[in-house]
Amino acid sequence: MSLHPQSLPAIPEETARVARSLFPKGNRYMWLRDEFGALYHDEQFTSLYPSNGQFAEQPWRLALISIIQYMENYSDRQVILV
Repeated sequence: MSLHPQSLPAIPEETARVARSLFPKGNRYMWLRDEFGALYHDEQFTSLYPSNGQFAEQPWRLALISIIQYMENYSDRQVILV
């Protein structure tokens, strides 16, 4: 697997509008996504991956999924289905 650095994708405007209308004060998942974008950058991890091969998932995304799995007490199978 190889890591090709990408910036955190922007949330589509309509999605952000709906989320803000449903959660005017935000929620823990919105906060986590925003904070992980500030904490982790793909460039920090490129030396851990070979330069060739299939694309790898971004490390921040895998970390975020693991934290949500822990917060919700999901099994590995439940995370895959969600």
